Amino acid sequence: MKTAKYASIPLALGLALAATTVSTSAAASTVSHLHHTLVARTVTLTNGDNGRTVTVARGDVVSVRLTSIRDQGNTWVWSAPQATARDVLQRTGGGTSPGGDATTVFRAVGSGKSDVIADRHCVAGRGHVCSHAVVTWKAAVVVR
Repeated sequence: MKTAKYASIPLALGLALAATTVSTSAAASTVSHLHHTLVARTVTLTNGDNGRTVTVARGDVVSVRLTSIRDQGNTWVWSAPQATARDVLQRTGGGTSPGGDATTVFRAVGSGKSDVIADRHCVAGRGHVCSHAVVTWKAAVVVR
């Protein structure tokens, strides 16, 4: 009787150890997933990034900050940046300011490529004349 009782102790210890290992692996996987979710990278694009291509991961944030340009009494103002593929980049906020700046925040939600596009046009200052030119700013965002 005593032999059967003592023989079951190693079995019970082995099962307890196996259960702990499985629980620890599952917890580590969950923590790893949460860590990636909580530490999403933010990539900021500005006027100087026209023509640039950036690569981000799903869940990352792409912030676009375009500043108006004052030139000889006129101000070149921006439209709000837009994504060409909304299934890749989802707009989460932003807009334009009275001074002509524009900001938009996107979250990378799907794999693929999306261009981000904004237009700049001239607003004439008092006593000045503007050209009717519209200048397009564009950056490509690849989400992996």
